Amino acid sequence: MNSVPHFFLLIATLVFPTQSSQAEEGATKTEAFSLEWSQFRGPQASGLNTSQPTPIEWNVDTGKNILWKIPIPGLAHSAPIIWGDRIYVTTAVGPGEAELKVGLYGNIGAAEDQGFHQWRLLAFDRETGNLIFDRLVHEGIPRSLRHTKGTHCNSTPVTNGEYIVAIFGSEGLFCFDKNGSLLWKKDLGEMDAGYFKVPTAQWGFAGSPVIHQEKVVVQCDVQKESFLAVFDLVSGKEIWRTARDDVPTWSTPTVVEFSGQTQILVNGWHHIGAYDFHTGQEIWQLDGGGDIPVPTPILGDGLAYFTSAHGVFRPIRGIRLNATGDITPPDIKDTNEAIAWVHHRRGNYMQTPILIGENLFGCDDRGALTCFDAGTGEIRFSERLPGGGFTASPVSDGRSLYITSETGKVWVVQVGTDYTVLATNELQDNCLATPAIAKGVLYFRTQHSLIAISES
Repeated sequence: MNSVPHFFLLIATLVFPTQSSQAEEGATKTEAFSLEWSQFRGPQASGLNTSQPTPIEWNVDTGKNILWKIPIPGLAHSAPIIWGDRIYVTTAVGPGEAELKVGLYGNIGAAEDQGFHQWRLLAFDRETGNLIFDRLVHEGIPRSLRHTKGTHCNSTPVTNGEYIVAIFGSEGLFCFDKNGSLLWKKDLGEMDAGYFKVPTAQWGFAGSPVIHQEKVVVQCDVQKESFLAVFDLVSGKEIWRTARDDVPTWSTPTVVEFSGQTQILVNGWHHIGAYDFHTGQEIWQLDGGGDIPVPTPILGDGLAYFTSAHGVFRPIRGIRLNATGDITPPDIKDTNEAIAWVHHRRGNYMQTPILIGENLFGCDDRGALTCFDAGTGEIRFSERLPGGGFTASPVSDGRSLYITSETGKVWVVQVGTDYTVLATNELQDNCLATPAIAKGVLYFRTQHSLIAISES
């Protein structure tokens, strides 16, 4: 594959098919209920909010179904998150207009914008778009470079309503109260993420933090001294840190309660796996996948879905949540007691898949949209969305699937086992950040703006 990594899957959501450890034997249970869109692609990165229908058509030029549109300073692919009546976004503001080169290309070089930057946290009123606050978090020369398709602010923040946590790559891990006042910060070292074959090709960090049980989880897979760590949310104290031996990844971890055990699921190439949330001890591990891992693990009924791409293989797998030990099969095409199903050449590069009912949808960076049976892996359809590259992950209201190209064209596909395009819409701007959904409203963060789309 010659396309360059556009791994900034920054993202967010609201209501989702959730996993309940109280179900029989810890088996996961799919049912929609109301939760805040509090992190990258919402709770457990599901990308799903079924509470209300979202618009199928809109027009930015005429204002049709446009609730509001406001400018966002700087350049960032971090997705909006939502709690109550507030939307939070982060950004990096540098000198002049930052270069952003979208599309499918193979240049592994970095952007030339190492001037003075300001990293900022902004809050807006969800219904009106009015600015609530704009906080300067950090300023200085970036400690690492970014890719020409990336930014110095790729990672999506996370909140529990009282605390907001953001990771700005090499600039550190920061925690704020709900009004944007800094509570604590941690220097995690230089988060040097780039192509493992060319270590000097820095691309920028993109993994997002997760909050669970008053703890903060971060996956920091970089060129040297990679680790998974858990911090206390209130004090910032490091609770544990487990070293990882893998290439750089741009994935966000997922936390799941299963059979009385809390697991942290992580993507990778040679070190895909699960860790005990309380101790950092490894539960299972798997070797083999795409060599530039980006998508976040998502959850279904007793299964977790992992995918990655680039290099020889681009697998997508359904892995049982009761897996233990080394589950690596003799051949990447094989299944076993832990691996329920696998397609070794159907995985995604940039986008995190989405599970809606019994259908698992995955779209690769070239626009190949595939619908799998979530339980068996059977392919129900595979179609090509034309034009451009795809980085932002899909979201859905349970009725329609929204897939956004890097140039801001949004395909609205009917949810089901047959491929039906309901509409195509233009955002009139580049878009590499995953949209958010709250109360029937779609929120898109484009290169220059934040746009709220609502039929009401």
